[in-house]
Amino acid sequence: MTLLKPVIGFAAAVTLLFGAELKTETAPLVTHEWGTFTSVANENGDAVEWAPLLGPGDLPCFVGRSPVVYKGVARGLVRMETPVLYFYAQRPTTLSVHVDFRQGLITEWYPNPATPPVAANSIEWNQVHVTPGNDLAYPVTEGASHYYAARNTDAAPLRIGDQQEKMIFYRGLGHFAPPLRARYDGDGKLEVRNTGSEPIPFVIAFENQNGALGFRIAENVTNSLKMDAPELTQDLGALRQTLTTRLTALGLYPKEARAMVDTWSDSWFTEGARVFYIVPRATVDSLLPLTIVPAPTEIQRVFVGRLEVLSPRTKITLKHAVRAGDSETLTAFGRFLQPFIAQLQREDKEFVLSPAAQTYLRAIANGRSAAGDGYGQAWEASDPASCVE
Repeated sequence: MTLLKPVIGFAAAVTLLFGAELKTETAPLVTHEWGTFTSVANENGDAVEWAPLLGPGDLPCFVGRSPVVYKGVARGLVRMETPVLYFYAQRPTTLSVHVDFRQGLITEWYPNPATPPVAANSIEWNQVHVTPGNDLAYPVTEGASHYYAARNTDAAPLRIGDQQEKMIFYRGLGHFAPPLRARYDGDGKLEVRNTGSEPIPFVIAFENQNGALGFRIAENVTNSLKMDAPELTQDLGALRQTLTTRLTALGLYPKEARAMVDTWSDSWFTEGARVFYIVPRATVDSLLPLTIVPAPTEIQRVFVGRLEVLSPRTKITLKHAVRAGDSETLTAFGRFLQPFIAQLQREDKEFVLSPAAQTYLRAIANGRSAAGDGYGQAWEASDPASCVE
């Protein structure tokens, strides 16, 4: 595989879409959606049930949440993260929007739906007023949140009840196997396998080790293939641009693609190894049926799958962090520590957690953040914020 394949042909598509961003003369109502499915692979490449041990509240406090499904500690195979729906219209329009998530639960949303789901696998917004024109007064918080990056598009403002927003946002927790498996073999190569019936447009193998990063791309994955581990000599800007261009070619407007990449840049490109892939449209429609009345002239749905993989280099990093009492490194992996530590223990019977390490992991497993120089008496635990004020 080459490190970065030329994207010949995408430039023309991008040029056309820049011109189409605000043109709806031939499409009176257009709906675009993007979102992310996040999973963690075990040593065999299969997605495992997991819960994020550590991670600050990343959503504004005005976002609605299920009172009975606390996503931070609930276990599942897939985190459905930040699907957002955009609407483009020639004139003011009133819609109803219904989303089913038959193999999962809806956990967060904004604006508020007609009936807030408690522990439900569907959500519905009635009387969605699409109001093309100037932006409305949208809610904000004093603290920063990557939620706001999704507003940076030319989509029409929305009004639902007494709430105003640039998009419809929702999240959930899924119990389905993602359509991609990924594992490292004994030679250090990454084996990826499409487990579905639809081709996966592209797969990106990414790795970041202490700020040095690289990626490789495989096209049109229909069965299985092996990829060399990325050489950690590349630039983050090149990857951001590659993703933005490819997401645009799949149907998003350029500003939408940039908004998606900007939303997830502080999570997608952090320490560790992971595989990004495009979830086939037919798979998205099957997992997440969407009904809009009246029906839009055009609907685009582009979902990125993210599969965390424990690479040989990451194994060395984590083992060293546990043995050295490096709480800073462990905290960086905090969201995925539970399945990663379990895999290390299965693969290496001599890998034993020290009492101090066990104390540290229990602290963050109990919903507490931890920081300091080593475990010992230096690290401190505190309750993380549940949302951004």
